[in-house]
Amino acid sequence: MSAEQIRVYGTTWCPDCARAKKVLNEHEIAFEWIDITGNKEAIAYVENINGGYRSVPTILFPDGSVLVEPSNAELKEKLASTGATSGGT
Repeated sequence: MSAEQIRVYGTTWCPDCARAKKVLNEHEIAFEWIDITGNKEAIAYVENINGGYRSVPTILFPDGSVLVEPSNAELKEKLASTGATSGGT
């Protein structure tokens, strides 16, 4: 994985994860998808970030910041602040 790439921790059955992936794909943002299902290391990371909860999606940005279960607007705002998108759609 590139140090400049976004990491999305989630599950295949999570509608919020699908929504976040859709936003990233619509803006042609490269990201690494990490399915936490059965992945002990990923589960531990997500739980550590979220105070013991398996909250997904948990999105890690190259600058070290994290968004947890963001709305479309929150995710687009973060992408715009990183210069990845103009914040449209």
